[in-house]
Amino acid sequence: MASKITVRAPSSTANLGPGFDVFGLAVDAFFDEVTLTKKKSGISIVTEDDIPTNPDNNTAGLVIKNMIKKFKIKDGIEIKIKKGVPAGFGMGSSAASAAATVIAFDKMYELKLDENMLVEFAGSGEKASAGSIHYDNVAASVLGGFVIVRTNPLNVIKIEPPMNLRMCIAVPKLKVPEKKTKVSRGVLPKKVRLIDSITNLSNAAAIVAGFMKKDPKLIGDSIKDVIIEPARQHMIPGFAKVKENALKAGAFGVTISGAGPSVIAFSKSSADLKKISLAMSKGFASANTKCQTVICKPSKGALVIKK
Repeated sequence: MASKITVRAPSSTANLGPGFDVFGLAVDAFFDEVTLTKKKSGISIVTEDDIPTNPDNNTAGLVIKNMIKKFKIKDGIEIKIKKGVPAGFGMGSSAASAAATVIAFDKMYELKLDENMLVEFAGSGEKASAGSIHYDNVAASVLGGFVIVRTNPLNVIKIEPPMNLRMCIAVPKLKVPEKKTKVSRGVLPKKVRLIDSITNLSNAAAIVAGFMKKDPKLIGDSIKDVIIEPARQHMIPGFAKVKENALKAGAFGVTISGAGPSVIAFSKSSADLKKISLAMSKGFASANTKCQTVICKPSKGALVIKK
């Protein structure tokens, strides 16, 4: 068994419009690295990033606590975290750390856990940042590709994305509120009109069909959400313009990435992705907001990079 192991996990985008809390997609825009090292006792977190170092308030720390308890591990563990996924921008930052940690622990102790168990432990870490457990980002980050999450019991279905699917992500330079996920969940409607539910359901079903048929156009065309996006878009300055610009520039579909404030446009490899990215930047500029744009493609899941 290894005494030290490093795992890299990708960023992810959740919801994909109508698939709220159900769909996730791993993307190679950003990555987190986690190194676990065995020590005599206790759990400690080492990082140069601005994240909690108390294991109870850190996604990776919570994951390790839960796994040590469950598998009756006697060692202590040092968790070294190198953040590449920007925290609080709807790119699955806490999920990437949790995913990397789960894979590292599984490999270190040769547990050979199945996919659902890995996702379940990674999800338990989300409580530290989101205040509640949800699995869409962690499932994508652990397994890679496109995932559909079913709960009670947890069952994650993974579909390989089309090779030519591309995304343009605009990450606005905004000050993100503390516990942003909690805040952005607080604005969601308590009641949903039946007609809206049907619209979202038909689009969500079409997105799955698009992934099955390896058809980026069908995926993008179906990324339409009439429930969550309208409730959240006021939290993103210039959102309507960013979306309109990206669609005019040739994007197939545009939506909020996860809980925002990043905005994601879907396209394919042969499209003018730079043009779409620039159009999104101009959309944010219309609301006096600067942004970073990243062109990315679907990613594999968390991988061991050093033993």
